[in-house]
Parts: sequence; C-alpha cells; structure tokens
Amino acid sequence: MSSLHIAVALDGAGWHPTAWREPDARPDELLKAGYWVDLVSEAERGTLDFVTIEDSLAPQSDNPFRPDRRTDRVRGRLDAVMTAARVAPRTRGIGFIPTAVVTHTEPFHISKAVATLDYVSRGRAGVRVQVVARPDVARHFGRRDFSTPPSTDDLFDEAADYVEVLRRLWDSWEDDAEIRDVATGRFIDREKLHYIDFEGRWFSVKGPSITPRPPQGQPIVAALGHSEIPYRFIAGSTDVGFITPQDPGEARRLVDEIAAHRSGEPVRVFADLAVFLGDSDASAPARKSRLDDRLGREFQSDAKVFTGTPSGLADLLAEWQAAGLTGFRLRPATLPYDLVQITDGLVPELRRRGLFRETYEADTLRGLLGLPRPANRYASV
Repeated sequence: MSSLHIAVALDGAGWHPTAWREPDARPDELLKAGYWVDLVSEAERGTLDFVTIEDSLAPQSDNPFRPDRRTDRVRGRLDAVMTAARVAPRTRGIGFIPTAVVTHTEPFHISKAVATLDYVSRGRAGVRVQVVARPDVARHFGRRDFSTPPSTDDLFDEAADYVEVLRRLWDSWEDDAEIRDVATGRFIDREKLHYIDFEGRWFSVKGPSITPRPPQGQPIVAALGHSEIPYRFIAGSTDVGFITPQDPGEARRLVDEIAAHRSGEPVRVFADLAVFLGDSDASAPARKSRLDDRLGREFQSDAKVFTGTPSGLADLLAEWQAAGLTGFRLRPATLPYDLVQITDGLVPELRRRGLFRETYEADTLRGLLGLPRPANRYASV
C-alpha cells in the first residue's frame, strides 16, 4: 500500500465553534504571528504535507450564507496569504495553501501575492480558490449587485477564468528572464517577458506580472467541492481537490467523477475529515460531548466527523485510501490539542504501518505531491 499524504486545515482556535474556550486555547493570540508560527511548526514536526489556512471576506458566521450577530464565537481573522508569507520563512519542509476568495478580488493581485509566497517559502506555496455569492459580501466592494445572487455556473466559470489568468501571469516571465549582469548593465531580458493578453467575460488582463516566475513555475491551485459544478472546476482548473465523502464508496465515486472530467496529470484528491481525538475510546467522545454541551447542540460539518483515538483514525484512513484518494485534509476540532494528537499519535501509527514517510522527500510542494514542474507556455523551444 502506498504512502498517504496528510494535511491539516487551520482555522482560528479550531473547527468546533467553542474551541476558543478550551483550557489550552490561545484566544488572545489568534491575531499574532507567533500563534500561527507555533501551529505550523507543530504540523511540520509531524512532517505533514501542507497546511491550509481559512479566509473570508466577511466576519465568520454560524450560517455560511448570511451574517450573524453572535458574540460567543471567534470573529475576525488575519489575511490567509499574508499569514502564510509571515510564517513560511520559519519553516523548511511543509507546504502552504492559504485561501483566497476570488469572486471579489483581482487575479493580478493574487498572482503576485502567491508568487511572493512561493519565493519566501522556497517553492512550497499554493492557493485554495473560493467563491462567494453573499449579497452582504458584495456590498463590501460596491462594484457588483448580488441582491440576486449569481448562479453557481457563473461563479465557477468566473473562477476558472481567474485561475487561467493566475497561471498565465505566473508564466509571463520566462525562467531565465533575469540576467543580473552587472558588467553589461542588463538586469532582465525584455524579450522573455510576455503579455498574456487575456480577454474574457470577467477579466481583461494585459500582463506581464511584476513578479518573476515562481520557483515552482506554477504554485499549487486547490479547491473544495461539494457538488457536480465544483467537481468540474476541480478537474479543469486545479492541481489538488478537497472533497467531503461520508464513506469509502462515496469517496470512490467522487474520485472517479473528477477523473472523468480530467485530461493530463491527475488531480490529487484529498478527503476532508473533522477530527476529535483522544487517548482512549472513551476520552474522545467525552471531550466532544463537553464541547457540544457548551455549544448547545451537536457539532455538524460538511465533512465526516471522526471521534476516537489516533489508532482508530489510522484504521479509517487505511480503509478509505483504497478508494483512490491521494490523502486526507484533517480539520482539528480544537487547537492545539487535536493537532498534537495528529503529530504525536496519528503520524507514528501510520509510520508503524508503513503508510507515512519519515521525512520530507522533496524540496517543493509540487515535488512532495508528485507533480512535475510545468514548462513555461510562452518560452521558445
């Protein structure tokens, strides 16, 4: 059986709404760089493949489709791409895939931000593209009227064009465009910078970028999908897809559905799992019950919720791997507790079973995921 790829999804104090009230939580540090450095350093200690960092264009809400006025939840967050750029230089092997909401942002800005992240991480960057249809979010920008929300087709067609612009901008400098010849006074070869001349329904972008081609050539593009249209987007525009199956059979069906819409290098498909971990079969459910009592209801998620020991989670991952999954993106219920359970409990158990590597086996995130460095589309043969 081949080695698994394991990532963690970082969000505030954890994915459970009351995680910030746990004894080991650090709610007063959520907006401090040191908090994120500590979390990512812990994930790197377990040689996890990458971290994702959540983001949004409005304060968090219990309802993903509209704002709320709750005061007993974590509200407010740092920019995910900028957080990753602050933390990355403190690490050596782990990848970074921060979230960028593409519906109201410009691809030129995100392209250079993610290219910069690839430079400061020395080739370990990516971006998770996310769409949003909420009218209240649109009003933050004032450029589009979402009183009648756009269709899902339009949102993801726009996202596909957005990713195409990102990729063209990353290629707009050839790898050897920078000469840096002091003797002749030539810093760049202007013939190796290219206009991208993108014209589409949503974007008209001339290019080139202001940032030279990233170390990976193309940083990783990822997306989360829950239905047919996002699955087509994942197949057509991304390198990594996150899905939320409830069992191995559904996982196999979704992997096959994405593959059916794909040509060329296969998408690396990760299944998302929300995890409540404990040292014994009794402690994890008891901890979840305590968190749910504080919440006033049972925790619900779009992803399957696993409650149990790291060994039990290893059993589940081994069973689900046969569905054709590349790996798993784990959502720790509380931070840092469940993250430490992953690094100190799950990782050693997977290694004991021969399902997880001992060290980082590549210098870049693309290399770690088995993805080749792509040729520049504008370079002369």
